[in-house]
Amino acid sequence: MGTLGAFLIAVGAISAIAAILAAALMIADATIGDYGEVKLSINGGERELAARGGQSLLSTLKEEGIFIPSACGGRGSCGLCKLKIESGAGEISPTESPWLDEAERAAGIRLSCQVKVKRDMVLRIPQELFSIRQYETRVLSIRDLTYDIKEVTLGLVDPPEMDIVAGKFVQFVAPAYGNSPDPVYRAYSIASSPSRKSEIQLEIRLVPEGICTTYVFTRLKAGDKVTINGPYGDFYLRDGERDIVFIAGGSGMAPIRSMLLDMAEKGIDRKATYFFGARAMRDLFLVDEMRELERRLPNFRFVPALSSPAPEDDWKGEKGIVTEVLDRHFDSLAGHEAYLCGSPGMIDASIKTLKGKGMPEDRIFYDKFA
Repeated sequence: MGTLGAFLIAVGAISAIAAILAAALMIADATIGDYGEVKLSINGGERELAARGGQSLLSTLKEEGIFIPSACGGRGSCGLCKLKIESGAGEISPTESPWLDEAERAAGIRLSCQVKVKRDMVLRIPQELFSIRQYETRVLSIRDLTYDIKEVTLGLVDPPEMDIVAGKFVQFVAPAYGNSPDPVYRAYSIASSPSRKSEIQLEIRLVPEGICTTYVFTRLKAGDKVTINGPYGDFYLRDGERDIVFIAGGSGMAPIRSMLLDMAEKGIDRKATYFFGARAMRDLFLVDEMRELERRLPNFRFVPALSSPAPEDDWKGEKGIVTEVLDRHFDSLAGHEAYLCGSPGMIDASIKTLKGKGMPEDRIFYDKFA
């Protein structure tokens, strides 16, 4: 037998073995992976659920109408979906480990998106999450804010209104499309005023190859139906009289904008400075709206900063990364509080700068995009 013939036989044998293994895995998934009905006991037996085993705890609870926050849609990359599981969770997986400190491990805290429901479980769910609702909405308008950020306005259909606190976020459901076989959930902050109970605005930035943002940028259109759930989060303006520092970049504008609109409508005229970081002029947006808010709130100041303005921008404003601009504006921030929204890198750098200016860490509140 020639070398080519032997090679083809070897390839055929490997292919046959692979096919057999694939079939075996399918059978195993349909039999061994069928965990039957499991019971979930919640909050000391206040609520008992019977569910089909085999899915993640996050997905199982969602099917039962209990929505746990998850900015990454269940990929294990945001750490928001933590729950206390008293029994039945199994061993901590490698995907959970980076998100859990020693105290959380000892307390039974787990990422619900990474825990597979295989057996009866006893768990704790914060009471406020039972008020989270699913909403059917319709797209009222889509507006380009920049080349890579769209403002999507959703009209609430069922239920027709949502009680909102400025700073909260919702989960947006992108349906199955193209090479995405299943619906995908992604978190977006509400950008509109809480007084607009029958509609909400989202500022969605395009993520290269992002399933949900690609759907929004290439397929979503006015009149389409969109499912969301929420509102979630503990990022909101605290009561008090302290001066405020806001810091954001890109679509991190959304919750800060909602807070400022709420302040203007309620006549909350605390001294506040908003530092918005962008690379160049093409990354700036809603500047006219921020200037109008300066008129409505006499103690409010908007400070946009460009880190890499293009020559044609002819930029006369602040230059540098946003933390450098912040550093130049204040000698001390010991009496202030801060609200930050943006990428993890921006937020970590901002916290370091704020603490260096004397701001206590317990007065720094943030929404860190995953």
